Amino acid sequence: MKHAFLTTAAAALMAIGTHTSAETLKMSHVRPQDTTIDTELRAFAAAVSDATGGDLSVKLFPASALGDYTTVQERISVGAIDMATQPAATAADRRMQISSFPYLAGNWEQARAVYGPGGAVREVMAELYAEQEITMLAAYPVYFGGISLNVENPAAGSVEPNGIKVRVPGIKSFQLTGEALGYIPAPIPFSEAFTAVQTGVVDGVIGSGAEGYYASFRDVTKTYIPANTHFEVWYMIISNESLAGLSDEDQSALIEQAQAFEATRWDVAEADQQRSEQRLVDELGATVISLSDAELAAMAAKVRSDVWPAVLEDVGADWGRAILDKVAAAAE
Repeated sequence: MKHAFLTTAAAALMAIGTHTSAETLKMSHVRPQDTTIDTELRAFAAAVSDATGGDLSVKLFPASALGDYTTVQERISVGAIDMATQPAATAADRRMQISSFPYLAGNWEQARAVYGPGGAVREVMAELYAEQEITMLAAYPVYFGGISLNVENPAAGSVEPNGIKVRVPGIKSFQLTGEALGYIPAPIPFSEAFTAVQTGVVDGVIGSGAEGYYASFRDVTKTYIPANTHFEVWYMIISNESLAGLSDEDQSALIEQAQAFEATRWDVAEADQQRSEQRLVDELGATVISLSDAELAAMAAKVRSDVWPAVLEDVGADWGRAILDKVAAAAE
């Protein structure tokens, strides 16, 4: 009887030990529940759990529940938050502006060469994150950026001044791009942007794309201009401390599933952008302006001429030019 009791107790202790060895990583992202990124990250979390036999789980915190993306990146760097999938926070390092450099890629094929595995921007972003004690696990291509307006713009394809005031992120490249395209840029925090458009403080927004405008500005988007202002890519990142705390097997499984997550996203991102643009029309009644190749080329040329030199000075001219040269070489 005593032997049976000891055997049962030992089994119970082993079960407790197995349970307590399971790890849970907290993952922040910037979109609400049930948006595309939230759905895809839930699939990623399930894949991680399956690959590790339940030893590792990823708990999602949508809609910036753990703080805005700048704060989250800072907290990841010190190990206070485990993971995130979000834009790069340029406040931590101005060189991270290279990720949202305007008109760096002109189409999806070029974007994959620049931001995908082995791409020049992808590689340098991994290095910049590493300097902050952060490991980049994957890139997440989102969309080509555009312009959302609560008013009409009869000259949507022109780069001449139009008197339309737009909210831009507090990032130099976006501010200068808005001005180069003929708008009056107004740096406003994202948390205040919707109200600013709704109350007429500004007439629209630059800095996102169709998916972002549908998610966050659907009630104030009457006109959408797919100007390809920049290529929006987010990064799946993890604190070096959190990663090091995992077993070798769980680390390998997490990295493998992150790579699969990214590969799947590259396969569906372009079609997803097209669906988001159509949703603006079908569900909101917005007008999507079709720009000609000549108009897009003129916008790109104006921004590259007016904006690139200023942003290069901000990130470090020699450093930034070396990356742009690699991007140009890859496009040849």
